[in-house]
Amino acid sequence: MNQENERVVDYLQENEEEKVINLSLRPHSISDFIGQKNVISALEIAIAAAKKREEPLEHVLLSGPPGLGKTSLAYCIAHEMGSKLTSTSGPAIERAGDLVGILTNLEKGDILFIDEIHRLSKIVEEFLYPAMENFQIDFVIDKGPYAKSVKFNLKPFTLIGATTRKGLLSAPLRGRFGLFYDFDFYKASDLSLVVERSAKLLDVKIDKESALEIASRSRGSPRLSNRLLKRVRDYTQVKDKGAIHLEITREALTHSRIDENGFDDLDRKYLRALIELYQGGPVGIETIAASLGEDKGTLEDVVEPYLLNKGFIIRSPRGRIVTDAAYKNLNISSPEKSMEGRDGK
Repeated sequence: MNQENERVVDYLQENEEEKVINLSLRPHSISDFIGQKNVISALEIAIAAAKKREEPLEHVLLSGPPGLGKTSLAYCIAHEMGSKLTSTSGPAIERAGDLVGILTNLEKGDILFIDEIHRLSKIVEEFLYPAMENFQIDFVIDKGPYAKSVKFNLKPFTLIGATTRKGLLSAPLRGRFGLFYDFDFYKASDLSLVVERSAKLLDVKIDKESALEIASRSRGSPRLSNRLLKRVRDYTQVKDKGAIHLEITREALTHSRIDENGFDDLDRKYLRALIELYQGGPVGIETIAASLGEDKGTLEDVVEPYLLNKGFIIRSPRGRIVTDAAYKNLNISSPEKSMEGRDGK
């Protein structure tokens, strides 16, 4: 990936080098997992109960914006259960036969992790229903009068599904999960702990003020905080050659065009388009995507969740609307204030 064209905050995208580094930074057990305290607390009880009964954990659905640790938590669950984890994704399972091959190779208590599970095809999804409920698969071979149904008995396993778009999951698939956990954006205080832990693993010296500065600009995402830490580390090694301190941290983040809210150029372009082209909205997402020349899915999955969480936009039935906070962030007078000035109020 061309680093110049890469969005620093685009935590949907990971190049191969980053995948290897992130793997080394991933927590190995539930006790190492930082943040998402409500999820972890409930999950610890479910895991302890399953282990006491000597049964596989119920099927788990993890939902929330990308980069919040859903994949990491799946690996932690496997570690806690003492189970082997097989990882795949919805788009990677193109045919029902692919799923049959994966499921029949699972041993008792193994965990199958499917990322982007909302992107499974309808045919593949229907094969999952009996597998999740009864640990069986009915596979039809041949066609027409020669068609035969072959039943595969599976060993009890746990399916962990991760999704950024829970609303796109069909009701029958959602209903077959026993445990549901929604991930929230991280607080800066939790993310600063993530930064400090990652810095230690990367053998990077950083003070608490710098860790908090990186955390506050990480859009509530541990994946992004790790990415920004590496950017600050690289910048420091070239420009300062010492330990990471607050001044060099701010300089490095400004150089990467990440502002105090964690916004980059696309976020600011998005907000400016709503304000300058569409008078603050309401305007549909397809129209915004066409104006910016960006993919609609990127805006919905990466840009909008954080803007919604921070109260910079509102998603109404008629479209997206910017709030006063967006005008203030961009140093643009809101229409209400402009009218007040003209009315002499």
